[in-house]
Amino acid sequence: MKILVISQYFWPENFRVNDLCIELQNRGHEVSVLTGKPNYPNGQFFKGYDFFGKKKEDFFGITVYRAPLIPRGKGGGVNLILNYLSFVFFACLRLFSISGNFDKIIVYQLSPATVGFLGLLAKWKFKSRLYFYIQDLWPESLVDAGGLNSKYILRIVNSMMNLFYKKSTQIWVQSTGFVKYLQNKGVDKTKIKFLPNTVEPYYKPEIIHEKYKAYFPLGFNVVFAGNIGVAQDFDTIINAAILLKTKNLNINWVIIGNGREKSRIIEKINKFDLNNNFHFLGSFASNEMPSFFACADALLVSLKSSEIFSLTIPSKLQSYLACGRPIIGNLDGIAASIIKESNSGLCSSSGDQNSLAYNVESIYNMDLKEREELGVNAYNYYLQNFDRKLVYNKLEEYLK
Repeated sequence: MKILVISQYFWPENFRVNDLCIELQNRGHEVSVLTGKPNYPNGQFFKGYDFFGKKKEDFFGITVYRAPLIPRGKGGGVNLILNYLSFVFFACLRLFSISGNFDKIIVYQLSPATVGFLGLLAKWKFKSRLYFYIQDLWPESLVDAGGLNSKYILRIVNSMMNLFYKKSTQIWVQSTGFVKYLQNKGVDKTKIKFLPNTVEPYYKPEIIHEKYKAYFPLGFNVVFAGNIGVAQDFDTIINAAILLKTKNLNINWVIIGNGREKSRIIEKINKFDLNNNFHFLGSFASNEMPSFFACADALLVSLKSSEIFSLTIPSKLQSYLACGRPIIGNLDGIAASIIKESNSGLCSSSGDQNSLAYNVESIYNMDLKEREELGVNAYNYYLQNFDRKLVYNKLEEYLK
């Protein structure tokens, strides 16, 4: 099959769409990608890129068509709007310069969902089938993660999403929780297919390497990896750390990643004199994450309280499971159910700092054998439910 994947984000930005495209190419399909100039998460063009240069590249045999856009900067409201709209505008122009034909169009829909307009245009131009792969639910994510409250704008976005759903051949969802949501929107249930996220081949249980162990302080290390944003509910994490500090336990919170909330979070950490408890390591390549995870005593996944977030499976959960480490959850809904069902760790409700502190202390008090059993359970659950061969076989079946 000749497949065009449309995503605002792509290599060298670190998103799972990269692996999806590589896997389809490795399975013998001819894959092309329409994307923007890389600028996530730091908000500036990556080295070697600018507004005008590098319009076309090769990535493991995949043809990458790049459209200019306005970088997201520090991620403020105006910057994000300009970033989202400029990509749609310039990518529409770029689309018309792409020659040839495609059998299938896959829209990989993170935020922003406006990428769906490019899918509609590509469907019309190439007379192809359109597959809409939903990672974030709009407009609800705009409210819960972006703080948007304009009823007028939300109505427009809701109409936009209904148009995308109506015109898609199939709608793929990363969580079973999205299925009922879409059905309540009036989407034909026969169009909705469950396609969970999987992980890159290098996500697997690792031995501890001294190079990575050197990054960690002495003591019990709880590792959070990923975006530091509003949705990740760091206030509850800090409040739990305040409670645990009073018990004089040698517990460290190790944060790998960056995000819009980082500076505010550090200010709060300083305010409560938690500098010795929190350790920010910065960002690293995704293929190094399994080595960092191997040094963790437990891995933390957290989301704020929200009906929409309760329907979501944060993609880091599959990464944690695949690396076979104990998991501490601070979230609700589908993801919480996975942690409990897999018996891979302990989970508290979003915003419940007391239960989060209790669960961290409980895993801290476990002996090594008990923690190892949680890790084995995590890895086995990954193999049974999210293994990459299982997921990509399903994806290929949907395309056919």
